[in-house]
Amino acid sequence: MVGAALEIESEVQKPGAASSANAAVLAVQLRKRFAKNSGFELDVACSIPAGINILFGSSGAGKTTLLDCIAGLATPDSGRIKIGPKVLFERGHNVAVHNRMIGYVFQDLALFPHLTVEKNVHYGLASLDANERRLRTDALLESFRVAHLRARKPDEISGGERQRVALARALVTEPCLLLLDEPLAALDAVTKSKIVEDLRVWNRAHRIPILYVTHSREEVFALGERVLVLEAGQIIAKGTPHEVMTAPRQETVAQLAGFENIFDATVSAAHPDRGTMTCHLAGSGVELETPLVRAEVGSTLRVGVRAGDILLATIRPEGLSARNVLPGQMVSLDQRDVIVVARVDCGVSMEVHLTLAARDALHLQPGREVWLVVKTHSCHLMTG
Repeated sequence: MVGAALEIESEVQKPGAASSANAAVLAVQLRKRFAKNSGFELDVACSIPAGINILFGSSGAGKTTLLDCIAGLATPDSGRIKIGPKVLFERGHNVAVHNRMIGYVFQDLALFPHLTVEKNVHYGLASLDANERRLRTDALLESFRVAHLRARKPDEISGGERQRVALARALVTEPCLLLLDEPLAALDAVTKSKIVEDLRVWNRAHRIPILYVTHSREEVFALGERVLVLEAGQIIAKGTPHEVMTAPRQETVAQLAGFENIFDATVSAAHPDRGTMTCHLAGSGVELETPLVRAEVGSTLRVGVRAGDILLATIRPEGLSARNVLPGQMVSLDQRDVIVVARVDCGVSMEVHLTLAARDALHLQPGREVWLVVKTHSCHLMTG
């Protein structure tokens, strides 16, 4: 069923045959080594239940390689891949791509340009009788709101409509698993959210695991029920988007989760009576009061602060509950759509996000003296 995105023949399950597998969990434990000079190894163990599961990571983390191993397009060196009771791969056993019953939608969609929308969707249903092919195709065209486009070819419809056709084609064969490799990356947020909502509606009835690859943190919160973070070939965090992204414990997760400011630090003092400790930021005279964690005085860790959690003032603030007030100098201001990215030198370089109104009201410009206000609990502590 990877044939939904590749021009190969695929076996098609008979009506009703997928019902037991549709609620199955995908269990993956695999290792794949690459050329010795690359030093990269994919070493993953995870379970993917029914619903939308986000596979999140930076470019080069191994996301597409993992999907290819699950689909059978790449062969692991060792391990086991299983969907429900069906073993897809283990030592001495490797189910062919066209027998895995997996839908796979690539970033470039791979629609057949010479076929109409209707023929693209029912491609791969040749083993079914004409009536069943028509029923399945009509149902998916309706589910993804492209029935009115059935006679058109891919170059005659919009990008969002092509994404819908690609999803319909991958699902018409009733797969037991759906793999999505950043298929919506080129779409605007509104179009993307509408397509994902239609996918959710479809999956409420079919209940299959969906593994959705992205490196966009916005998509993690908008789309996923669960998230796995992949970095350098290994899963380093998993859970709900809120659990994984709001309180990261590794620097790589913090960077991906939107912690623009990450500093090496040394614990200089602990204050158990008030539940805080003091951390000295490396290479500077800056000290931050942070939440108390189990770390000895003198130990090293990382401190992460989101740019949007920092307040900026043009006169020294007083009478605040926030424990960290840092004097500094404005280095630069860069407008990005409706956000202003300010860079402030306060002994370390801090990125701060402001509104356009704040920039204008405060008459901010490079060289101006400013103060940064950072709440204790906006300082997130993590390992390297």
